[in-house]
Amino acid sequence: MFDQILGLPAHPLIIHFAVVLTPLLAALAVAYALLPGRRPLLAWALVLLSAAAPAAVFAAKESGERLRESRFASAGDVMGQRIAAHESFAVPLLLSVSGLALASLVFVYATTAARGSTRDRFGRTATLGLSALTMVLAAVTAYFVFRAGDSGARAVWGA
Repeated sequence: MFDQILGLPAHPLIIHFAVVLTPLLAALAVAYALLPGRRPLLAWALVLLSAAAPAAVFAAKESGERLRESRFASAGDVMGQRIAAHESFAVPLLLSVSGLALASLVFVYATTAARGSTRDRFGRTATLGLSALTMVLAAVTAYFVFRAGDSGARAVWGA
């Protein structure tokens, strides 16, 4: 399933979803935290990205493993080291984007007023805590998506 798309290796095609959706999720989560007046406008996009970005990262991780197994299983020396360095960021990125997605979904739920109320569901303190947690997770996710992308580009282009 994650091996090929129309006869081409799937990983180079799939990673573009992860490379676009993950930073969008991080940026939107930070905007949602810092711009409370815009939350009603941003909530739907944050919810959608919270579902799509982890799925894209998971697909990129799986397709990368298939690519390594099928084409680079015997890669040694410098190429093998570059692939290993790139691969080492897959699980931390998947965990961080999943954590950010979960925190974002809880944050949206917490800041969406309950029926008949104009206040946050869990109060101001919880909202501030979720805001801080979301921003920290967004920074961690941005770091890992950058490192994964950079190491992948270095593995391919040899820089």
